[in-house]
Amino acid sequence: MGERFPQEFIDELVARTDIVELIDSRIPLRKAGREYVACCPFHNEKTPSFTVSPQKQFYHCFGCGVHGTVIGFLIAFDRLSFIEAVEELAQRVGMTIPQGSDSAHRNHHQGLYEVLSYTAEFYQQQLKTGTHQGRVKAYLQGRGLSHPIITEFGLGFAPSRWDALLRHTPLPLRSRLQTAGLVVDKGDGRCYDRFRDRVMFPIHDYRGRVVGFGGRLLGEGSPKYLNSPETPLFHKGRELYGLYQVRQSVRHCDRLLVVEGYMDVLALAEHNIRYAVATLGTATTPDHLTRLFRMTPVVVFCFDGDRAGYRAAWRALETALPLLSQGRQVQFMFLPQGEDPDTVVRAEGQAAFEARLEKATPLSDFLLSSLQRKVNLGSMDGRARLVELARPLVSKIPPGVYRDMLLARLAEVAQVEQAALTRHLDQGKSPPVVPRQRLERGMAPLARKAVAILLQRPNLIQSVDESFSLRGLDGRGAKLLQELIELLQSSPHLSTAALLERWRDSEMGRYLEQLASWELFLTDEDMGLELQAALRRLQAQAAEQRMTMLSNQPSLTAAERQELLALLAAK
Repeated sequence: MGERFPQEFIDELVARTDIVELIDSRIPLRKAGREYVACCPFHNEKTPSFTVSPQKQFYHCFGCGVHGTVIGFLIAFDRLSFIEAVEELAQRVGMTIPQGSDSAHRNHHQGLYEVLSYTAEFYQQQLKTGTHQGRVKAYLQGRGLSHPIITEFGLGFAPSRWDALLRHTPLPLRSRLQTAGLVVDKGDGRCYDRFRDRVMFPIHDYRGRVVGFGGRLLGEGSPKYLNSPETPLFHKGRELYGLYQVRQSVRHCDRLLVVEGYMDVLALAEHNIRYAVATLGTATTPDHLTRLFRMTPVVVFCFDGDRAGYRAAWRALETALPLLSQGRQVQFMFLPQGEDPDTVVRAEGQAAFEARLEKATPLSDFLLSSLQRKVNLGSMDGRARLVELARPLVSKIPPGVYRDMLLARLAEVAQVEQAALTRHLDQGKSPPVVPRQRLERGMAPLARKAVAILLQRPNLIQSVDESFSLRGLDGRGAKLLQELIELLQSSPHLSTAALLERWRDSEMGRYLEQLASWELFLTDEDMGLELQAALRRLQAQAAEQRMTMLSNQPSLTAAERQELLALLAAK
């Protein structure tokens, strides 16, 4: 996190954000004593066990165990990345992203957002009032699109003139049209509109800002579909058409359907199937899947049932394999040849289409059946060949239950013992890493308590002497406590949430989150007394260990002899 944003920026961002206010804007909170409670948004429950602490700026659910800071809540609830969550909070509290951080370029390109927004409005206005509106509306009505869907997705029209957009764009924005991918340079310093005589589909980012366009040609010519080129704001391998609208209309998404065209998304939305997104003329990328899995554990790919559709499905399968962890599922839905979601849902309706969806093929079935078609399972040689074909694919899947179950299926089909198959597939791999012991096993109870108290009541650092030191005391707990004390002495304004952000995405960070939610059952006064008692005992232990170490050394420097005498005198 430190490489992405300056630590001081994160500290101030967390300090300026009221976690109670933010969470209450998404789920209603009720005051209960010094904290706020609600039914947990991350699991089903009837009795509230989700608590938000304004003092710690921290949330915790006693039912399912989720907890975190305001940044963590946006990541979990709004399904944002870390950078997106920070940007969202920065905009909310009026802070500017610092220069040099990962998202600073987005501030530099504010002018691009403005020109893209203006262009979307221009195209929409052309659809409403242009001389061609009758022809365009007849086309959209013929495709079964209603006014509400056209309005929700912001459809518009690019006139056939070579410079319609260029002429209508205000001078302050005109210089950015080319960078935004909206005009093309002829090479002699003159430009012309990239999109002409096309129905326009604005493409939105996660915050609903227009970042690019797709256009469908109405007249003769090619290409029939045209997308914005790669720009500082638009990357085909990252954006998905309709994802913003899904997030707006579906709060809890059981599955997401990936289709191939804009009209597929719109036709499905028209039939109340509000969980479809489309790739933008490119194969599915790891970035696409990562975004989808932030919203749902189940991703279903929909393809034509012809050879090209199966090839596209296989590419999607290979992309998905490394991401199949934490209960994620990928399925494939194949439509009759020559059909697409648009034609099928308009012919059959929502119920019939979703009945087809329920029969989607799991990734494991598609993988094994595709490989089986390449070999002769009636022979030993064919079954051995099956295992060899599967080896590079299985190796991409993260270790876990899903991989084990797939290996069991493969062993059954290949007629080989699973243990032997696993040994064969694991040949040449590095030996497995022995899991590290749980952090708490390496942390003395006394140090753990002191860390928990300081973490939950950082203001108690005022009672800790500036010369406090645990020099000589071994153990991870002592090291962490010393680090925490030094951090708070240099930055006494830090809250619990700000402290947790210092260790984000680390093993120690996950452990500190547990300590932040640890019920200490102490009053504020008792916390101060317990902290002082724990620190005195830890210092005594440190002095004892240091004396023992110095006493056992064969020779001492003058400074070490003086230190040993001082320790003995203090004892």
